[in-house]
Amino acid sequence: MISQIKQELQELIDEEYAKFNQKLCPDTNKKMLGIRIPKLRKLAQKIVKQYEWKAVLEKLDETYFEEVLLKGLMIGYAPIPIDEKLSLIEWFVPKIDSWAISDTFCPTLKIKKETLAKVWDFILPYLKSEQEFEVRFAVIMMLDYYLIDEYVDHVLAELDKVQNEGYYAKMAISWCIAEMGIKYNEKVMKYLKGDNHLDKFCFNKVLQKMRESYRIKAEQKEELKLMKRK
Repeated sequence: MISQIKQELQELIDEEYAKFNQKLCPDTNKKMLGIRIPKLRKLAQKIVKQYEWKAVLEKLDETYFEEVLLKGLMIGYAPIPIDEKLSLIEWFVPKIDSWAISDTFCPTLKIKKETLAKVWDFILPYLKSEQEFEVRFAVIMMLDYYLIDEYVDHVLAELDKVQNEGYYAKMAISWCIAEMGIKYNEKVMKYLKGDNHLDKFCFNKVLQKMRESYRIKAEQKEELKLMKRK
């Protein structure tokens, strides 16, 4: 079974794409085969349907970036109860060593509305982690599932408390708050102008990302430009 999966991975290799993707993901120490995400998704779905996928999670090597991501995608596609899925997510999160794995894994989980409260309680402790990609995982989960009326205030309050100094954690926080600034503009502008605890990097990056959005009006972009911290 594992040899068959490895053979299928080999058949999907694109060496030129591997070179391109390695440049996009300088944060990972893993070698890259060069498999495009849509093809890796199809393989993950196939494994979940046709193989003993839990055995694949356990036995497949993690030499390559795509092997790690494949496991994350399998967890996302697995038709299992939320408690079992959270257990597998907990097992997988320490394996995340790249923004690309985190940002592809999280939306694949397809968290349902009725499980949002349980998942919220699950992800909160990761915001206090000393590992930047564990923090990024939690923030991207918030970005993907919790920028809604019931949770937006909680998201803003929690992100304001994060103290991790990792670059990819900070970028995720900035991206998430900027997206909130687009969707909940008045609320976030009040936050940015008030007594927030964002450091200069995150604060200025939020302003930049909001200004780059076509959904922000020109006059507010000028206001955001003037708010930049020196």
